[in-house]
Amino acid sequence: MRLFALLFVFLQTRHLLYKNYFDMKKLLTVLCISTTLWSVNQATAQDNRVSKRVSVTETLSKGTKVTIEYGQPAVKGRTIGVDLEPIDGQLWRTGANEATTLETDKPIFIMNRELPAGKFSLFTLFDDQLVTVIFNKAWNQWGTNQYDASQDVFRIRAKLKPEAPFAEQLQFTIQPEGGIVVSWGNKQFLIPLREQ
Repeated sequence: MRLFALLFVFLQTRHLLYKNYFDMKKLLTVLCISTTLWSVNQATAQDNRVSKRVSVTETLSKGTKVTIEYGQPAVKGRTIGVDLEPIDGQLWRTGANEATTLETDKPIFIMNRELPAGKFSLFTLFDDQLVTVIFNKAWNQWGTNQYDASQDVFRIRAKLKPEAPFAEQLQFTIQPEGGIVVSWGNKQFLIPLREQ
């Protein structure tokens, strides 16, 4: 009788192990398919953005490499300052989607303030004809929600160019002799920079 009971328990256990093996296999298959679909969806979402991520790189006259990456929005008939950023007094990521970044392989001077080699986020605050440009250590962030002023390297003030040519898309231009021109709609300003 004892042998029969052990045989019965063995057969029941074997059946459960066999069943659990196939349930686990189904679960792993579903997880693999879900992960693959999520990855494809993320890649497609990145490719289908309205504002594409753009990178501009320039080697300055003394060999310093400067790169700016930003989401490039378009005006599309909207009014900047009303239904399109920047809005006076509100922090702007100076682009779309992720925060705009500036990376330099050597220290540079911006309005006689030293920006060390590295990667920084670039934010702006507009106030009528003045622009406060903010260089922040936390570069890997989305929009302005994670902005932390205690991470600012420094801020500078720039003036808007009167009667600037209209730029349908946000444009950063790095000048080899030094300077970054930011053009957006009818707004344009210069961030002066120089090498050591």
